[in-house]
Amino acid sequence: MLQTSRRLFRLTPALLAVALLAACVDPAAGPTASTQPMPKAGENVYVATMDAGIQIPALPVEKIPETHRRQVVAYETDQPVGTIIINPKTRLLYYVVGRNKAIRYGISVGRAGFEWSGEAIVSDKRAWPTWTPPKEMIARDPKLAKWENGQPGGPTNPLGARAIYLTSGGKDYGYRIHGTPEWQSIGRNASSGCIRMINQDVMDLYSRLTGGEKVIVLTAAGEMPKGLFIPKPPAPKVAAKPKAAAPVVVPAGAVPALKVLPTPSIATGTPVAAPAVAPAAAPAAATAPAATEAACTVALVNGACPPGN
Repeated sequence: MLQTSRRLFRLTPALLAVALLAACVDPAAGPTASTQPMPKAGENVYVATMDAGIQIPALPVEKIPETHRRQVVAYETDQPVGTIIINPKTRLLYYVVGRNKAIRYGISVGRAGFEWSGEAIVSDKRAWPTWTPPKEMIARDPKLAKWENGQPGGPTNPLGARAIYLTSGGKDYGYRIHGTPEWQSIGRNASSGCIRMINQDVMDLYSRLTGGEKVIVLTAAGEMPKGLFIPKPPAPKVAAKPKAAAPVVVPAGAVPALKVLPTPSIATGTPVAAPAVAPAAAPAAATAPAATEAACTVALVNGACPPGN
């Protein structure tokens, strides 16, 4: 009996630690609940950090709207723990962590013509992913053709530090939740349909996912989707054809001026001025015929006919 008591006493610290750990876990948390620490109120989570040898700069937290900073909030939902709910209307992403409780992140969503809605699942996730622009995007912006075989991960890569890949009905429509070096776009409709996050935020969300989590993208009005809506990609802009020059109309009877080119000298081969062409003389006016004089019958005197002859 004494030995049994001693064994129980030796196990008590371990059991106590388990009990204390269990007390820190939300009783509503399911098997997909993350063990990552929750953001603390007023904590600056946008500090500089080094990740995989790549420097992620600190951000001016005062320039990030308080509503779009990472924080734990009350969020009424009947979705299970681990669900991601995206509201394009408010540009906010919620990761459910307990009963009516979620971590809220600021995001950037698709601009006009690129909004989508419906349900998806997390099918894959990658750190510092390669970005390959789709053909439709290259057609809209030919400068991206240099990355048609993929842009390696790095600080200027549009996918940022992390990418979370989504599929709907087993099909990949090309939508991602990813980081971005353009943190100023957070809170706006600026992407081509993907969900952008601040690099520090997407790294936090990434660390909480294990794969297979449900993702719900609300409609543009912030309502629950009734099905999957995938917008048709806008057609690429076609360059306008240059207008043909209008033909020159020469008025009837008009004679265009002729340009006289210099004539090369036969002796030297150097051009010499062409001889001036005198304008054609106007035809002389017709003159009246001279009066006919009578013939002189005698010899002329000083070239004139003597009077009376």
